[in-house]
Formats: sequence, C-alpha cells, structure tokens
Amino acid sequence: MDSWLDGQPAEAVGLRNRGLAYGDGLFETLAVRGGRALLLHRHLQRLQGGCQRLALEQDMALLADEVQRYAELMGEGVLKLMLLRGDSPRGYATDPASPPRRILQASALPVYPPGHAEQGVRLFPCQTRLAEQPLLAGLKHLNRLEQVLARAEWRDPAFAEGLMLDTGGRLIEGVYSNLFLVNDGVLRTADLSRCGVAGVMRGALLAQAPALGITTVVGELWPADLRRATEVFLCNSVYGVWPVQSFTDLRWSPGPVTRKLQAFARTLLDA
Repeated sequence: MDSWLDGQPAEAVGLRNRGLAYGDGLFETLAVRGGRALLLHRHLQRLQGGCQRLALEQDMALLADEVQRYAELMGEGVLKLMLLRGDSPRGYATDPASPPRRILQASALPVYPPGHAEQGVRLFPCQTRLAEQPLLAGLKHLNRLEQVLARAEWRDPAFAEGLMLDTGGRLIEGVYSNLFLVNDGVLRTADLSRCGVAGVMRGALLAQAPALGITTVVGELWPADLRRATEVFLCNSVYGVWPVQSFTDLRWSPGPVTRKLQAFARTLLDA
C-alpha cells in the first residue's frame, strides 16, 4: 500500500525536512485490524500532548480522519504515523511559515511465536543507557538513537526484548516496550518524568488496573526490585502483554496479575 504525505500518496519527503535533519517530530505506531486503527483515541491523545510540548501546530480532527481512512484501506497491519515539523534552511531555528508534514505508512502485522504470550520471553541486559531529559521524557519523538544502539547489542533470537536503564541506574523500559513488576500483588512501573516513552498500552493498563482490583504504583524502580518481584511483564500497543520468564540469573512464571492484564489487553487489540 502506498504511503501518504499530507493525505496524498507519496514516496518521498523534501531533503530540507527537519524530521530528516534533526529528528524534529513525533510518531505513533498503531495496530490495524478489521480496517480499524486500534487505541486511536489514546494514540492521538499522546500525540497531541507531544505537539503541545514541541510547539507543533496540528489539526487533530483532520489527522484522525486521515488515519481512519488509511486504516480502512489497509484492512490489517501496522500503521506508522509521523509528524515532521516541516522544512527549514540550515540551522536549528525553525521556520514558522513551514507547516508540519504528515506521513502515514503501512506494514504487515509482525508474527510472534505463541510462546512469547504463553510462557513468556527472555530479556537481554542492554548496556546502552537512556539519558535524562525531562523536556522530552514520555514523548515518542523521532530521535530513537538510544534504542537503535540498544537493539544492536544482541542478535540472538532467544531474546525477544532488551531491558534499558537510565544513566542513574534506574529500571525504565524495554527497547520497544514498557516494563511492569508485581510484588505482593502491587503493580509497579517506572516513573517516566526523566526519560522513556509513556506507552499507550501502559496507560491503558494503569487506567484499568483499579477496576480489576489491582493496586498500582508509579515510581522509581531499581535492579534490586527485579529480585523482589514475583511477576514481570512487558507491554506495547501491537502485541499486548508478554510475561517475562528470565533476565540474567532471575526466573519468573506468568502470574495472576499478568494474566488479568494480558486478557484485558487482548480485548483492546481484537477488532
């Protein structure tokens, strides 16, 4: 399926675009099933917050309509939405007269081994650290070089994901997933006010947990917390929830909190 640029089929963006030059923009990755972009409201809500923080002017109603029409044509797959600030001459100063550009791209849904969701996955201990930058923390901005470096650390397919810490040694997230721990029945996830991506599925799980009788805590997590955890799992908006079965010398089995939230995530990702 053709990519769209500003609502029209296209295969290229200008060489002076700031997204290309500086990673000046935002993106969202949406699962599409049955011609529907799943969790669209949450994706657009996060995107709108990112636009406000980066001072990107964007008509969100227009964008929502474009995404819905593109998803209908896709039918099924993964839709990548990118907002690029626009073009500018050389230098960091922005050109207020250059409007943001909208890119929609389609790709096939990834096929993961069933064991990832059933028995769980192994986590690779990434050495690449996430830098602390509160102005960008939580955003899904286009500069993902930290994740590129982290993902390059392993080739062994036995590891489905890598675990990333920040420069202070705190547990933050996976390379493309958010991390949750369970201890004494309490669901814990990292505070993302310094760095990391505030995932759409992460937000949905935190919002639903109280209705499932699960207490949640968002705060600092440290490697020692992994040793105290009785359950560990990952989530994102394409695959849902994966239990973690091992990290270095640590081992876990999928537990009741993980299974409750995994079942809820499935309801969100079924068309």
